[in-house]
Amino acid sequence: MATTCEIAIPTTERLLTSQFGRLLAMVFGSGLSMYLLTSVVPLYLAANGSGGVGAGLSTAAMMFSAVAVELMVPRMLARWGYQVVLGLGLVLLGAPSLVLLTSAALPVVLAVCIVRGAGLAILVVGAVALVADLTPSTRRGEALGVYGVAVGVPAVIGLPLGVYLTNVIGFGALFVLAAVASLAGLVALIGLPANASEEEQHVKVLGGVRRSGLLSPTLIFAAVTVAAGISVTFLPLAVAGDKQSLVATALLLQAIAAPIARWLAGRYADRVGPAKLLAPALILAAVGAGSLVFLPSAVAILIGSTCFGIGFGAAQNLTLTLMYNRVDRSRYGQVSALWNLAYDGGWGAGAMIFGAVVGGVGFSVAFALTAAVVAVAVVPAVRASAI
Repeated sequence: MATTCEIAIPTTERLLTSQFGRLLAMVFGSGLSMYLLTSVVPLYLAANGSGGVGAGLSTAAMMFSAVAVELMVPRMLARWGYQVVLGLGLVLLGAPSLVLLTSAALPVVLAVCIVRGAGLAILVVGAVALVADLTPSTRRGEALGVYGVAVGVPAVIGLPLGVYLTNVIGFGALFVLAAVASLAGLVALIGLPANASEEEQHVKVLGGVRRSGLLSPTLIFAAVTVAAGISVTFLPLAVAGDKQSLVATALLLQAIAAPIARWLAGRYADRVGPAKLLAPALILAAVGAGSLVFLPSAVAILIGSTCFGIGFGAAQNLTLTLMYNRVDRSRYGQVSALWNLAYDGGWGAGAMIFGAVVGGVGFSVAFALTAAVVAVAVVPAVRASAI
């Protein structure tokens, strides 16, 4: 075990520097822009006649666009640097929201979602890479925990607030608010490093995934994000319109539970190892997703959303920590890209498939199938704990 007495003066190992603070502010604003519209765009389409299929396609379009662009972000950072690339991400995520003021036609909304997905991809991959460059290696885990809170709080605020405000200020004002939240982050870019770390510039995202042990945790996390994308996209549609306050409360509980669980899971994972906690987290997420079978029970919705939030938040931390533990620092960029690919790909695939099948089987059966997908991932999680 390495000792700390030989390392530089502790007072130089500051975590919350002005640069890191600006990065967290940018992450907060862009996250708020995303989550304000995550459940609102499906409602907007449904209110204008596109139904469940349109709602699923909107989420899938954004997430699949993110998946495609995430593969290119490391090369973009190497060529143009952090300020230019992150600035582009903020513009692509925020500005297209204003286009929704002009039309609710499905092709227009899907185009907006595709462009916003590209912006999201740039921001999530670029920000995680920048965390590594801005913070001391001796406090890297803590820095990722603080970053996790910064990306989790917008979900706490944005998911329920977006649904609630649709009946207060209307769709149009929400679209403007989402645009401003992202574009305001351009100010925070001033003073951030211009160039990406040389150590992570030439990572091949899909190279050596299986041999390095990254494939299993990537697929396990994708199974959980399938359920996450479904819950925030279709829960507002599965519950009667006069009970949208219940949906807002459920999304709030889920969004609060996730970052708390993410932080706690990280603390305990440092002591016992992330693999040992992964299976319990997935079981809790599966139970939470399965509780939605009992719609329209308010108790089932609230308890299920909370349980899923805890399991999902814990799985976020545990899978990412497990992946980082299996590689050296030169592949941290690859881990970030893979993890975000699993996040966005699972989120988008779940929403698209659910939207296609829910019309034929109903919400209860579709939610049961969602829980089964998460439950299947418990098997490789148990195997990982035995290694």
